[in-house]
Amino acid sequence: ISPVPPYSREQPIFTTRAHVFQIDPSTKKNWVPASKQAVTVSYFYDSTRNSYRIISVDGAKVIINSTITPNMTFTKTSQKFGQWADSRANTVFGLGFPSEQQLTKFAEKFQEVKEAAKLARDRSQEKIETSSNHSQESGRETPSSTRASSVNGTDDEKASHGGSAEAHLKSENDKLKIALAQSSSNVKKWETELQSLRESNARLSTALQESAASIEHWKKQFSACKEENDQLRGKIEELEEQCNEINKEKERNAQLSRRLQELETELQDKELELEELRKQSEIIPELMSECESVSEQLQAAEKKNKDLEEKVRTLRTEVEENKHRQTNLKTELKNFLDVLDGKIDELHDFRQGLSKLGVDN
Repeated sequence: ISPVPPYSREQPIFTTRAHVFQIDPSTKKNWVPASKQAVTVSYFYDSTRNSYRIISVDGAKVIINSTITPNMTFTKTSQKFGQWADSRANTVFGLGFPSEQQLTKFAEKFQEVKEAAKLARDRSQEKIETSSNHSQESGRETPSSTRASSVNGTDDEKASHGGSAEAHLKSENDKLKIALAQSSSNVKKWETELQSLRESNARLSTALQESAASIEHWKKQFSACKEENDQLRGKIEELEEQCNEINKEKERNAQLSRRLQELETELQDKELELEELRKQSEIIPELMSECESVSEQLQAAEKKNKDLEEKVRTLRTEVEENKHRQTNLKTELKNFLDVLDGKIDELHDFRQGLSKLGVDN
């Protein structure tokens, strides 16, 4: 059920779009989303009651129906978020706007509506006080009339009471004059008030006619907003799909970036290796010259080695021949020693024979 029936005299004075939240009734701290997406939030003015309301509808669901009072305060809690407390609804409403400018406009309109509600309340109190004063003045006139009657009665008895009655009558007449002066001033006030009421009724009639004329316009605007809302939902779905594709593309770009970094690292390593090879290539001519020198030395060494091998073979042959000669010499020496031993034994026997001959002689 719409909070603004078609026969209502309320008309929108300001409209914007925002995400609606309500405070969690259990924790009184966390925000609970009241709408799945940004919805229309409007200020309405009731010309018959002279009151203001904030109304928001999500599809067929009324999510905000808050009457503005002079005691309410709209607070900006961030660059794009604001809130206000509604004691009648026993909750706190929060609005998230697409930009800071929209939040500022909504807050300024809230303050303006709050001041208008305060002014309307003050005017209402003045009317009540004026009506009360009017009743009091009417009550005062009744005793005055009574007093006048009593005064007339006093005039009838004037001849019998003398001077004291005349003094009493004079004081009563003075009081009556004061009461009449007050009554005339009250009549002027009532005439002024009546004129202001007539002007107010004329303005209310004009506002009623304008409100009746704007109902159809509001219906058309509501239908257009609904169609626009459906179109925006479709666009949001398309944007969500595009966002998914963008996220996938971002992931692929991130993978390519990581692979590129790895390849850059490998390229730096290869450049370092190439620099080392370049440095080594500068040493290659020296190494080649050293290698040629070593090759010449190696050839000379090989030649010397061949000569040494030839000498070794010759020495081995000589050694073999010397061994053979030593073997022959050993054999001859042994034979000589054997002959020598025989000769020594013969000389020993000969010596003993000589010794015996000397003893015998």
